[in-house]
Amino acid sequence: MHRERRSGSPEEFAGQGYTIYRDVIDAELVAEASGHVEWLARKHPELRPEQLGNRLVGSDPFWLRLVSDPRLLDIAEQFIGPDIALFASHYISKPAGDGLPVLWHQDGSYWPLEPMEVVSLWLAIDDSTSENGCVRVIPGTQELDLQALERRDDVANVLKSGMDEAAVDEGCAVDLVLRAGDVSIHHPNVIHGSSGNASPHRRCGLTIRYIPTTTRIVSDERWPSAFLLRGKGVEGVNDYLELPGYIAGEHMSFAGCEAWVRP
Repeated sequence: MHRERRSGSPEEFAGQGYTIYRDVIDAELVAEASGHVEWLARKHPELRPEQLGNRLVGSDPFWLRLVSDPRLLDIAEQFIGPDIALFASHYISKPAGDGLPVLWHQDGSYWPLEPMEVVSLWLAIDDSTSENGCVRVIPGTQELDLQALERRDDVANVLKSGMDEAAVDEGCAVDLVLRAGDVSIHHPNVIHGSSGNASPHRRCGLTIRYIPTTTRIVSDERWPSAFLLRGKGVEGVNDYLELPGYIAGEHMSFAGCEAWVRP
């Protein structure tokens, strides 16, 4: 299968609504992230592996270590500037043989953000291929307004919803084939989704939603994954959480975890 080696760019993102950066995260950290997914699945047997979402982030030092990795923040900074906060993060781990699809949607339709200034990084934890349900994007659709979502119970799917499929020209879809450690970047308005995973190989990716600190999270409750990761906050805009400390036996051990121990 052909795989382009070019690096991503803000210019491609502006024109297509997505771009890909290759070989961003080293194999050792990717292996730790893969182990983290397995650890989370054991800790939360009530959840499907596609549903390891942002309500788990706030008490997990490895998760915060991963999303605050300077290599990821350096990419995010190209799109939203130097003052960066985390809005949400979610492992979508499609198990071999019965991984669920993600129906066509625009991310921004789900999010309580004002203004909708946000960038999504999708970190490949496994190789992500057409066979195991990689992300598929409709290039150029970032120019569309956000569309209404429909609840979808007629087919099992990760988000339990999707957009009107009549509005999607699936013939224009591009498969984002990634190797573990690659990162794709998505605009909040670009139409995308992914097929189920009937292959013998797991397909896991970590979504990371970064916002500039000028973007407000509009919520009646304290947002469970709001963390200031780089730069300065804006007074009165968001209430950021304190980074969690590492506790042996309670959290997954990881390289450098001792630096996360609180006195």
